[in-house]
Amino acid sequence: MTADTVAPLCYSPYDYQIHEDPYPTYARLREEAPLFRNDDLDFWALSRHDDVLAAFRNPSQLSNRFGVSLDPAAYGPDAHRAMSFLAMDPPDHTRMRSLVSKAFTPRRVAELENGIRRLAVKHAETAVARGHFDFVADFAGLLPMDVISEMIGVPRADRAEVRRLADLLMHRVEGLNDVPPEGIEAALAMAGYFDEMVRQRRAHPAEDLTSALLGADVSGDRLDDEEVISFLFLMVVAGNETTTKLLANCWYWGWRFPDQRAKALADPGRIPDWVEETLRFDTSSQMLLRVTTGDVELHGSVLPDGERVLLLVGSANRDPRIFPQPDHYDLDRDTSKLVSFGSGRHFCLGAALARLEARVGLQELLLRIGDYEIDPGGVERVHSINVRGFARLPTSVSER
Repeated sequence: MTADTVAPLCYSPYDYQIHEDPYPTYARLREEAPLFRNDDLDFWALSRHDDVLAAFRNPSQLSNRFGVSLDPAAYGPDAHRAMSFLAMDPPDHTRMRSLVSKAFTPRRVAELENGIRRLAVKHAETAVARGHFDFVADFAGLLPMDVISEMIGVPRADRAEVRRLADLLMHRVEGLNDVPPEGIEAALAMAGYFDEMVRQRRAHPAEDLTSALLGADVSGDRLDDEEVISFLFLMVVAGNETTTKLLANCWYWGWRFPDQRAKALADPGRIPDWVEETLRFDTSSQMLLRVTTGDVELHGSVLPDGERVLLLVGSANRDPRIFPQPDHYDLDRDTSKLVSFGSGRHFCLGAALARLEARVGLQELLLRIGDYEIDPGGVERVHSINVRGFARLPTSVSER
């Protein structure tokens, strides 16, 4: 290919090169094909901020009824069994969300801060004392798993295995455009684990969210066991994994941009800005699926009923129409228009909890260190179609 030859525009969320760095491709999609078509995988993709935001706010025409994943094994009318209300439209979505949302009100989330800080202190002290550690295995992977586990009642002895199963479920094998066999086995094992946990809580209620969900009652409406299991599945896979990736993404990009890292090191009050700019710059949840309901007009094309449309959240957050110099990582930026948690009736129920965990976790680390370095030779990314982040992030710290 000569210097003035432009490569064909291709985009697949299964592509390992996209996992390494999707942003140049996103930039081309926004300019050259804001409504992109992939015939091989049978999907359309929206990449501009305004289009993604409008799609989030148009659930009547862009439906969640088949789930949010492109994977054939996860896509379809039974997607709610693993994705809970993420794979529902009203009235089912309204009912399910109303039954589980009481655990995620601003007041309830604020009440969790002391417990989150206790866990963060424990993991931060252990990691920093070593001097050298893997940020993912020794901190970012532990804190969210512990927080979710304490909420829903997963015993400490089981947490490493539950997290291992969640990691297997998220991993994608190069060349296989679906959940790999190991991921299917992990999903079945996790469903079996939560089925047994729900049975135990039915017989012996405890002071945890699982028992609260089993007892939840809205005007005589209650959740059945399958609905509780699907919500627990969602909590561990979506809630835990995305927050783990958020923490590690903060750590990595802070290291890559030392002038911005210095702002947070000098003033812990800037840590929320660090979290928000990371959510914009390199969000954990890169894309979500919707399905058309009836004819939908997008960029001059009419998509018929049942067409699959990917909302490229990671691209929307780098749209220069909304965020000037979007490829610059800047803690002083106005991030109020980021779409990392969606918008409208499907706005992420756990957004406040994720932000709280990231803020508290980073605060407790920075209280104990003067600075940190990452060994670039040991960095490994995860390979997932929806989630972007790191599998390994070898870190060395200097104590204060």
